[in-house]
Amino acid sequence: MTTKAEFKQDMPPPGGYKNIPYKRVPAKSFFGGWAIIGGYLGMTAGASYLYYLNCKAVKIRQLEMHSASLAIYPMLLAERDRAYLNQLRKNRDEETKLMANVEGWKTGTWYGEPIYHTVPKNTLIEPNYQEFYVHSSYNDFKYRAHLALLS
Repeated sequence: MTTKAEFKQDMPPPGGYKNIPYKRVPAKSFFGGWAIIGGYLGMTAGASYLYYLNCKAVKIRQLEMHSASLAIYPMLLAERDRAYLNQLRKNRDEETKLMANVEGWKTGTWYGEPIYHTVPKNTLIEPNYQEFYVHSSYNDFKYRAHLALLS
């Protein structure tokens, strides 16, 4: 059996608990409406000036790069065409070397008969991808043929 000395009931503090605050407490106002509008206009003006300075520098850089690309473009085209013609020559030389032991074979024809009858002589007939990459690895051909799908 328990005695009164062993059991102590939890009671409110003397004088009772404090009141629960439930009334609205407005936030402290640091700036008024006109100060906020003035700050907004000042920040916008400063940002616009910095944007103008940055755009001016970027425009100059873009203009220089555009001029440089226009200046170098013809040389790049000439180098591309030169590499293309070199590869066509390599393909022709490889065909000549490969078919050297075949009797009656003349390079650029089908056993001595021209492939194209209506094309004037000394006219470049551009090969398709398979013909252009015929003596290279399949991976090189596959990479070039599907290059548009990679980007």
